[in-house]
Amino acid sequence: MPTSSSDIGSRRLDLAGTRDFNVAGAGRARREALSAFNRSWLAEVWRSATGGARTEGVALAAVGSLGRGDAGPLSDYDLLLLHSERSMPAKELTALADRVWYPIWDAGVRLDHGVRTVTQCRQVAASDLTAAVGLLDLSAVAGDAEIVAAARSTVAHDWRGNARKRLPQLVEALAARYARQGELAQTIEPDLKEARGGLRDMTVLTALAEAWLADRPHGGLDAAYGLLLDVRDAVHVVTGRGRNRLGREDHDAVAALLGHSDADDLLTSVSDAGRLIAYALDGTMRRAGQSQRARTLRVGPRRPQMTPLGHGLFASDGEVVLGSSRLAEADAGMPLRAAVVAARAGLPLAPATLDNLAGAGPQLPVPWPDHARDLLGDLLASGPGLVTVWEGLDQVGIVERWLPEWTDVRSRPQRNAVHRHTVDRHLVETVVRAAGLVRRTSRPDLLLAAALLHDIGKVRGAHDHSVTGAAITRAVALRWGFPERDVDVLELLVREHLTLIELATRRDHQDPATVDAAVATVGGDREVFEILLALTEADASAAGPLAWTDWRATLLEQLAVAVRARLDAPRPAAGEDVPVAVTPVGALDPAVADAVRSGEPQVRVVSGGGSHRLDILDTDRVGLFADTAGLLAAEGHTVRTAILRTVDGVAANEWHVESPSGAVPEPERIVRGLSRLARGDRGPLQTLDRRRAHLARPSRDSGVGSPGQARALVVPGASSEATVLEVRAQDRPGLLYELGAAFARAGMSVRSAHIATYAGQTLDTFYLTGSDGLPLPPARVAQAVSLVIDTCDGVTPS
Repeated sequence: MPTSSSDIGSRRLDLAGTRDFNVAGAGRARREALSAFNRSWLAEVWRSATGGARTEGVALAAVGSLGRGDAGPLSDYDLLLLHSERSMPAKELTALADRVWYPIWDAGVRLDHGVRTVTQCRQVAASDLTAAVGLLDLSAVAGDAEIVAAARSTVAHDWRGNARKRLPQLVEALAARYARQGELAQTIEPDLKEARGGLRDMTVLTALAEAWLADRPHGGLDAAYGLLLDVRDAVHVVTGRGRNRLGREDHDAVAALLGHSDADDLLTSVSDAGRLIAYALDGTMRRAGQSQRARTLRVGPRRPQMTPLGHGLFASDGEVVLGSSRLAEADAGMPLRAAVVAARAGLPLAPATLDNLAGAGPQLPVPWPDHARDLLGDLLASGPGLVTVWEGLDQVGIVERWLPEWTDVRSRPQRNAVHRHTVDRHLVETVVRAAGLVRRTSRPDLLLAAALLHDIGKVRGAHDHSVTGAAITRAVALRWGFPERDVDVLELLVREHLTLIELATRRDHQDPATVDAAVATVGGDREVFEILLALTEADASAAGPLAWTDWRATLLEQLAVAVRARLDAPRPAAGEDVPVAVTPVGALDPAVADAVRSGEPQVRVVSGGGSHRLDILDTDRVGLFADTAGLLAAEGHTVRTAILRTVDGVAANEWHVESPSGAVPEPERIVRGLSRLARGDRGPLQTLDRRRAHLARPSRDSGVGSPGQARALVVPGASSEATVLEVRAQDRPGLLYELGAAFARAGMSVRSAHIATYAGQTLDTFYLTGSDGLPLPPARVAQAVSLVIDTCDGVTPS
């Protein structure tokens, strides 16, 4: 063969590398060159396999990306050896197939292959939906082109004829794939091919057009498809593998190859492309369904069914349409009004209607009139129907018209482990969650506006997105025509939207200073507090399950109870001291206290959802916190909060835990474990010790590991009763136990601990006192900081 088959992979990579990835039009030229090279080499393989003889009724055909001509540098080959039933004897056909397939395998190219007749292609397409869609891309590589054309036309004819049956199957297949692969636009490590909005969805769009049910959009859609192909090609070049997933470790290299300023810029462009493809597919699927229903129901001329929705809008075949384009031309508020009607009906706006609404109609004056602002509030309060309607408005540029600042957060990725959406999608999801909480406040308009804007400051270069967002919010709220006092409230809500959840999860809400901080945040205004509380819940629940767990909800509610008690308390007269609201521990039952002092711990478990509260009574002693933390870790429970109090010499402690295994803590096992630990028996911790034994323990001068990465920060003013330390470190089994043991050895008491772990990182807060029950003096604070850092880093003095 003229071309060696031993280096095809490197030849394809070299060919890709000779094309500038960041030059306009280079991607298409690169793929055309690669397609020509692939087909040329395969034609050489075919000539070698056939000895150059002319073959009647036998051909080599390509499907998939090779058939479409958009294969990447290291894409696999999807090939079919097509033949007529009488083209050649079976043994000769098998020998020919071997002479074709083996050189490809020897070249190290991944190969999906088959040998079929036209009839067999038809049968496979009839029984396998994925194969049917793939065979629509069938194209000739070498041999008898007529048999390839016959196979393709036969499959396409059947596809059109069976469209009525195949469309529901296609809908089900898409839903199943999306459930497995997720949404490309909302994923940090997307599968560029299989995810919703990925490359495979473009083949589905082509298949729908091939069925003559609906034409697919072009223009911007083709550009989005080309962008995803460019990213896929760059992944091949960077990794040296024919993969389709854009891994986190490849972000920087792929971004540089494609000429993006950074990885976030790359992900934003990928998200935009995925959103456009997904939106186009949704609309085309609706068009296909409408076309199918029209064919089924037509008896003579058919008029569309139009259900009036008011304001010149109608529900028609699963969409909201505008009765006359003149309505949009005359009314600047028509886009808002149409969006409200569609979202409340749970229907998307038809593409033609969106285009009319986005056309050259009058613009809203600045500031907005009251009725326009009210319509925006109605839209934001519409619930789940908002998501689809907002996406349509965003695709045609209407959202940007209302909120120019939206472009800076549109499709912007979030690398925080708790977030499951891009910034803009998270904002919309937060609005939907907030719409379900509006009855908690008398100002739902402020709650919903704050929900839409709370992360608007997550823009490039922002040091603190809450502060940046507050300034942006003030400008937006003034433009929307909010009164000055409401503007002040919205600015506060955006600036402080993380404050309550941080106080609830990382501070002791029974400490007066924590309640003071929450009250000061809202300026002592009960109504503002309720709005901020609802915004906090909406934000956390929209972020995802890592941000809104049972224990977080419980802690936030406990803080809310304490703050409401303070805000509702009678105001002192002038000159009187402000009463301090502290949740009393209360006296213990004498019989229970005597039993505990005699060595019989008491444990009560209160379960709620996936979290559990453990009320543990035991004789107060040095190291009790560490022993309890170690025991719970050994039992497989994750500690979230520990609030520790001593009453009459008895430790009355409250622990909040989660159980990843689903097991409910057993009070009897905990009692037995604590009793054994109190006697010096370390047996209950053996399971934890075994897990810890596998962890590396680098010394300070060993050069192994990464000592010094942990951070321990003193939080001044967080409490007048204890020294408050915030700890950030790499998590590992038993870390809380190790910290507790270190504090005990140093004679420090843990009054409360608040534990959070995200993506393997701990964000813990400890309230520490000395043996005298008072905050630590400066020298001891320095000792505590050093102790925490050494313990977290696993460093032992050499």
